[in-house]
Amino acid sequence: QVQLVESGGGLVQAGGSLRLSCVISGSFFSIYDMGWYRQAPGKQRELVAGITSGGTTNYADSVKGRFTISRDNAKKTVYLQMNSLKPEDTAVYYCKRERRRGQRDDYWGQGTQVTVSS
Repeated sequence: QVQLVESGGGLVQAGGSLRLSCVISGSFFSIYDMGWYRQAPGKQRELVAGITSGGTTNYADSVKGRFTISRDNAKKTVYLQMNSLKPEDTAVYYCKRERRRGQRDDYWGQGTQVTVSS
């Protein structure tokens, strides 16, 4: 079965940086699109950044120019480099393996807390 294990969250001051990591078990990692999502208290979960199996990336407007998503297929790991952090970035961040056509299950990481102080 598929398991996603996240790490790298923590408490930082505004303007600081963090790098989140997500290690994914299972076969055929390289064919899956991957995404980072976040959810703040009282708000809906939102897509922060995505990366396709081919390496194409996309970002929420609120993080463009500050966050970078990348993947290392040999390590079966997805990263989210977060720079110039703002208090409004405070949320629980989740890694997700995106569904392929015909697949029933969604696979999410457990979430990691990112807190940015002003």
